[in-house]
Amino acid sequence: MLNMTLLAAFIPTFLFVSFTPGMCMTLSMTLGITIGVRRTLWMMIGELLAVGLVAVSTVVGVAAILMQVPWAFTVFKWLGGLYLLWLGYQMWRSRGKMAIPDRVEGERGRASRSALFVQGFVTAIANPKGWAFFMVLLPPFIDESLPLAPQLLVLVVIILFIEWIALMTYATGGHSLNRILQKSSNVRLLNRIAGSLMAAVGVWLALG
Repeated sequence: MLNMTLLAAFIPTFLFVSFTPGMCMTLSMTLGITIGVRRTLWMMIGELLAVGLVAVSTVVGVAAILMQVPWAFTVFKWLGGLYLLWLGYQMWRSRGKMAIPDRVEGERGRASRSALFVQGFVTAIANPKGWAFFMVLLPPFIDESLPLAPQLLVLVVIILFIEWIALMTYATGGHSLNRILQKSSNVRLLNRIAGSLMAAVGVWLALG
């Protein structure tokens, strides 16, 4: 089991960090704007899987291996950033599967589930700030006098639950913005807002 004193300190700490705007939260809000909360859930599944892998990896030592091969991590990060930047450019021009067409009701949600899953996974797994955060945050909350596996399981479950709540909050906010702007039939403006956010996430991912 987990030390209750450590757990009481961990939950508010991760709540604060998770709800702080970042790449994954911005992506969730962007997709909430363009494709709605329900389809954004597929991106969330990929993102949560990646977050869980990063959390476990930092504790068991894979992060140390990645630090020995920085060029591979850099290449992966740049490829992910360029992909998101391209999507943002397409959305700015009201093109591509992520953009909202003028006739939204009939054409909305064209991005495949697998594409959304991969988008969420790549964004989270290639986020250097996520790796750094878990490397700094998790070890202090591990009690060395207790078995590692049960503690890590509890922490990862808490992390994923809080992360999911944060993603849903941002996606719902984006969906609300969508409805407000579409009342004015201003789909082009909506695409440009979402495209700009997507491109910003791409640049952040590549240069972060």
